[in-house]
Amino acid sequence: MPVTAKQILESIPGRFRAEKALGYSAVFHFDIYGEEDLQYTVNIENGACRLQTGLVGKADCVIGTKSSIYVDLETGKANPQMALMLGNVKVSNIAAMIQFSRCFRKFEATGAKPTSETHYVKRPVKKGPLAGVRIIDFTRLLPGPLATMFLADMGADVIKVEDPDRPDYVRDFEPKIDGMSMFYLSLNRSKRSLAINYLSAEGKQVIRDLVKHADVLIEQFRPGIMKEMGMGYEELSKTNPRLVYVSITGYGQQSAMSMAAGHDLNYIAIAGALGITGLPDGAPVIPGFQLADIAGGSYMAMNAVTAALYQREKTGKGDFVDVAMTDASVPFSALQFAYQQGLKKEPGRGKFELTGALPNYNVYACSDGKYVALGSLEPKFWNAFCEKLNRKDWATAFLKKGEELEAIKSDVQQLFKSKTRAEWLDFFKNEDICLTPVNELNELEHDPYLNERNMFLNNEHPTIGKYKTINQPLKFKQTNFDNNWNAPELGDDTSAVLAALNYDENHIKQLAEKGIIKLKK
Repeated sequence: MPVTAKQILESIPGRFRAEKALGYSAVFHFDIYGEEDLQYTVNIENGACRLQTGLVGKADCVIGTKSSIYVDLETGKANPQMALMLGNVKVSNIAAMIQFSRCFRKFEATGAKPTSETHYVKRPVKKGPLAGVRIIDFTRLLPGPLATMFLADMGADVIKVEDPDRPDYVRDFEPKIDGMSMFYLSLNRSKRSLAINYLSAEGKQVIRDLVKHADVLIEQFRPGIMKEMGMGYEELSKTNPRLVYVSITGYGQQSAMSMAAGHDLNYIAIAGALGITGLPDGAPVIPGFQLADIAGGSYMAMNAVTAALYQREKTGKGDFVDVAMTDASVPFSALQFAYQQGLKKEPGRGKFELTGALPNYNVYACSDGKYVALGSLEPKFWNAFCEKLNRKDWATAFLKKGEELEAIKSDVQQLFKSKTRAEWLDFFKNEDICLTPVNELNELEHDPYLNERNMFLNNEHPTIGKYKTINQPLKFKQTNFDNNWNAPELGDDTSAVLAALNYDENHIKQLAEKGIIKLKK
């Protein structure tokens, strides 16, 4: 039987999560039209939920949409954000609707109870420099998951903790193949999945038991959220004084902006990295990648983990490490800041020596529309470039200024447009001049250097088949990282994680039947 809007709406009280609504009160009106003409009121008041037919009382939020769209949204066939942007669903109070969604479990079309059958996924034995280190991973989206994936690659036992009803959002991101997000697969390799309602009393106890046997906890919520949930550093460090606790945020734990929302663009903007990026006299240019998220978040979190673990080896005590992605983005402009401090003036976008001011350190278009990067910064490289072209008159170009410098740069631009990229690379193949191709995304996996350095992993997923992910970049002479596995399905390792904590089979089944944990189907 097809799912109906009426069926979904009337299931609301049964899907209510009281622990998510303590101290919260609001009234929601659902005005559904189309094939089904329905009006319901949902009243949430301090841990209780009541459903009434009709639009009763003054609403804090009104939701209006066609019945078919409502069904698609609740069954995961439609993207809520796209539905809002396209006007397919009208919501009078977005913030209230977000809070509402957090208070309910996902609708199950079959109405079936959560499985209580315990299944154990066999994982390879981890090896590498971090073998034996257990990491509890509360992160989501990009910065934290990329960090924990690389730490897992290096041998750490990473347990990805997710709420069964509100797991890592990246699981729903397009592009998808057979329902599996390629973004999720690319950021969560070699982890184990614990699906648990960690806000419930029983769920919190599981986390505390897990912390007793953990080395590191990494989280990515706004400051104070973990403390509100009873899992802040002060509390968990009492359970395990050796715990290394790493928090990744945009603006740090203590600042006037600590609770402000933000994304990569905001962090690099404040840090100055965005302001120095772009062409002369032009607007700032958004980088083609998430600079603060990865270099400021992922890599700095990895540094935090390894440094704090080393400190613990010397002191015997764990520590709390505050990783602010904005702070970690400030050093991107270290040289430009030094220029400004020394000369008391701005170098200007595209006018600093390493950002496009010089003809010998620049990016050039070729006749086929592809680009090369010329990095002949030192005189020996630039001289070799000039000699190969029989243009010794360019040799002192980097000493020129103003119009003379721009004229040489223009000449070099015209020169590169006379051949294809492949022809230029072949022409200079025996010259040591720092010339490389500017690879497009579809060229990465075929690049000889990147393949020689083993920068891609060949994976095979039971559902989507073969695909590639980016390998972790560190190479250890005594360790071959060849025991990876696909990003886990939600709840794949719940049984195994709890069994390792000495939870018996009956206890695990009871937690599953109550909806506290989700087990592998």
